[in-house]
Amino acid sequence: MEPEPLTLTSARLVLRPLDPRDTDAVYTAAQDPDVQRWTTIPSPYLREHARGFIELLAPEGWATGSMFTFGVFLPDGPLTGVLSLTMRAPGTAEVGFWAAKEHRGHGYTTEAALAASRWAFTDLGVDRVEWRAEVGNEASRAVAKNAGFTLEGTLRSAINNKGVRRDCWLAALLPSDLELPSTAPYLPAPPPAAPSGG
Repeated sequence: MEPEPLTLTSARLVLRPLDPRDTDAVYTAAQDPDVQRWTTIPSPYLREHARGFIELLAPEGWATGSMFTFGVFLPDGPLTGVLSLTMRAPGTAEVGFWAAKEHRGHGYTTEAALAASRWAFTDLGVDRVEWRAEVGNEASRAVAKNAGFTLEGTLRSAINNKGVRRDCWLAALLPSDLELPSTAPYLPAPPPAAPSGG
């Protein structure tokens, strides 16, 4: 049974499903060239894109349990960004996000990523939250690092952004990183043996 759309709260934020009243805010924030450059949203981004995302794609994701999308808001209302958890494999979700230009630099996206990851670990049975971003997206990488994700490497030709394949960074957060239990036991690989002298 898939979870019903729900609202999460953190110290400074409210994460809730988007609804039609958010169309203007999402449309306006998505006009930022950095959002269009580093994410896979359409470019140019039209009002009907915002409408389709909010009224069709996001609710369908919740209904099928394939993607859980939240608008990230300050308690008094303004949209600071959008965050989604997409189920990639059993027990594995991928976090994706963008931040509205005027709300960057306050740690809101890091806080939202942690709140959503904690929910995924405790309520969705997820044992691994992955983060991917095109190589060069330093702002996204800073969010992942500040949220405690461990960088695991670079994947070649792993992102298709507007018809161009690009390399991406991969990092992951595990329940143990947040001092939470896993649904399945985790046996890390032993560290490589030191070379013997000779």
